[in-house]
Amino acid sequence: MIDSKILKYIKLINKRSKEAFKEISISNSKKRNLAILNTSKIIENNQSKILEANKIDIENAQLKKMSGAFLDRLILNNERIKNITNGLKQISEMSDPLGVELSRWKRPNGLDISRVSVPLGVIGIVYESRPNVTIDAGSLCIKSGNSVILRGGSDSIHSSKILAQCLQEGLIEANLPSDAVQIIENTDREIVTAMLRSTGEIDVIIPRGGKSLVEKVQKEARVPVFAHLEGICHLYVDKDADINKAVKIIINSKMRRTGICGALETLLIDKEISQKVVPIIVQKLINAGCHVKGDESTRNIVDSVELATENDWYTEYLEAVLSIKIVNGIRGAINHINKYSSSHTESIITENKLTAELFLAEVDSAIVMHNASTQFADGGEFGMGAEIGISTGRIHARGPVGAAQLTSFKYIVRGNDQIRD
Repeated sequence: MIDSKILKYIKLINKRSKEAFKEISISNSKKRNLAILNTSKIIENNQSKILEANKIDIENAQLKKMSGAFLDRLILNNERIKNITNGLKQISEMSDPLGVELSRWKRPNGLDISRVSVPLGVIGIVYESRPNVTIDAGSLCIKSGNSVILRGGSDSIHSSKILAQCLQEGLIEANLPSDAVQIIENTDREIVTAMLRSTGEIDVIIPRGGKSLVEKVQKEARVPVFAHLEGICHLYVDKDADINKAVKIIINSKMRRTGICGALETLLIDKEISQKVVPIIVQKLINAGCHVKGDESTRNIVDSVELATENDWYTEYLEAVLSIKIVNGIRGAINHINKYSSSHTESIITENKLTAELFLAEVDSAIVMHNASTQFADGGEFGMGAEIGISTGRIHARGPVGAAQLTSFKYIVRGNDQIRD
């Protein structure tokens, strides 16, 4: 049973969010864009305060001896804040995702029917150590005319609170309800359970965090969920690959930021070129600070790598560890990916366009790439300004969830005295 005080608290938050949704959902795009631009300026003006709040979160995480990958997700610095403010400006400049006529047709009886985009409603975001999610989620919900309830983790609470306040001030300055963005400051874990059971009050839950959090949300939620469980991303080096290109892309895919869901976890190499390229790739990875595992075929070429187990093919490391498997051409790569992938992001390195198109068509993941780093699996890099997360499901949203993915639609029927027989 959920504590009655927690239930009362969440119901009040939900009610306020619902009321705010009624207003923001019918607001014009000019006001919503102004709120987002206001937030960008407010963040710039309060950068030192934001960094001070983030410093508290970092120090607390260090005392708890959290992992390097965890700390990397938690840290805000001048560059990351600049990326946040630039992302807000980009979102404000994007076309309005609401009121878009998705299709229109006329029936033989003269009825004029159109399908038009509308907001989803009240969106609950449950996330862990990424304070930037506060801004990404809040701004995308504002852009798409939704209201949002933010429940960040205790480890990023100081950073998230001040960022949420920036969003609320931006809304107020644009004459929009500040309750369109609410942050739950109570870090009691029962809060999440209460949110997941808020049928009829919260319309969608989006979890952003580790496997245990996402599993909990998917298991307990009584409202719809957009989520991905893991980011077990693959990259396949084809026999027709440009090896210099391949090495560059592999290192970036794995080592640019090891703790993000778009980081490379399993490298597949065509056996036809394995004797030549495996030693080069392994050495480059080691030089970059990566611990390398490999199957028996890989170890027969470079015996210093650790032997990979069956479990490694199912593992999202989120650190400087990579597993290598030698496969029998494009078909072997596709079969491995479709068996072990979490349906997040996969990439092929090849100069053969026919092979590339086969890979793009037959690999069943939300994002499939050719000659590009898996670290581009990001809404900002897709031109969405930001993302709330990446969905690997098949219902409603798939891939990066930006403003356009936070909409549904309604049918508008225009008639002229028609009645049904």
